[in-house]
Amino acid sequence: MAQHGIKEHSHGGDVPIQTRNLRPRSTSVSDFPEVSKLQEIWRYLPIDKLRGLDQEVMGELGQEAIELVLAPGVTSRWIESSDSLVGTAGLPEDRVSAASWTNASKTLVIEIPKDLEVNEPSFIRINPASVDANALHIVVVAGMHSNSTLVLDHIGQGVLGENIEIVLQDGANLNFVTIQEWEKGSSHVSAQFAKLGRDSNLKHVVVSLGGDVVRVTPSVELSSPGAEVNMYGVYLANTGNFFEHRPYVDHIAPNCVSNVAYKGALQGAGAHTVWVGDVLIRESATGTSTYELNRNLLLTDGARADSVPNLEIETGKIEGAGHASASGRFDDEQLFYLQARGISESEARRLVVRGFLSELIQKIGVAEVEERLIAAVELELEKAGV
Repeated sequence: MAQHGIKEHSHGGDVPIQTRNLRPRSTSVSDFPEVSKLQEIWRYLPIDKLRGLDQEVMGELGQEAIELVLAPGVTSRWIESSDSLVGTAGLPEDRVSAASWTNASKTLVIEIPKDLEVNEPSFIRINPASVDANALHIVVVAGMHSNSTLVLDHIGQGVLGENIEIVLQDGANLNFVTIQEWEKGSSHVSAQFAKLGRDSNLKHVVVSLGGDVVRVTPSVELSSPGAEVNMYGVYLANTGNFFEHRPYVDHIAPNCVSNVAYKGALQGAGAHTVWVGDVLIRESATGTSTYELNRNLLLTDGARADSVPNLEIETGKIEGAGHASASGRFDDEQLFYLQARGISESEARRLVVRGFLSELIQKIGVAEVEERLIAAVELELEKAGV
């Protein structure tokens, strides 16, 4: 497996790397410095809550903690992590991802065969039996012209370092949903890599609703013409929650499309979310169309939302590119409109928040999952008295 060490990408001395695609990539933990807030990629993270995920040695998530409910025709198998399939979609860009990579001796492979079209979703349910730091590696391969949905569902209490690889072959369509509904005391760091074939289409949805620390870093490589990715995210953070999402789209091939939209609501003192969106349009990516958006709704005092959109363009021969970011409180006009129609203030607030988040929850396209998440949002709002 090809590895790219830090020295290969060094710009001399300790000058920080500003461009996402120039970050070092390696499966070796020793190639990365210890996690520190002095590094941009960790500047927001409460490092004391990593709970061992940044250490060179950790456990491996047992297969008994993983429940598979696969649609007809979709298959699974476990392979050695030294297999050539592992690393197809990408390599670690940080210490935690590298530690998880090297400590997962086995990799779970989910395969959607060529031309398979399934209407029902497949599920991977993760429910760790302990709060020890554990590693997990999953590779998803969607065959040519297949059409399917896969839901990765994290529940219970756990400390998990995770690498997810998603490979779409030519003409494949995949709806990939990852849900983080952890209990208190959980820490989860997930690096997700996607590589799209010609004219393939990936819908990638991230939902974060629970856990002390949740950090999801999905990166998509558009290296084949005509590929399209739509990345959606929704999160509701309460007191004690730190949620960080860092989507990255690398436009390499011509005539590709990317849309990124994340929305979050925060309530309670100490609730903290971070969104850093990176889009790179390389010189070779003519005809690109891209847009990224982040919106945050602050429901109470003491909550903090950091939002940083980054767009780098190396060619002027594109269809369009843009980004937007905003964080704010309730829209007084919306509340007044609802109250003027006899709705109480508390109910009006809940309706506004539900509508704000439901727009993206409905992008999931799996009715049972959408209903569950909307109910979870309602419960959290009721607990907080919003």
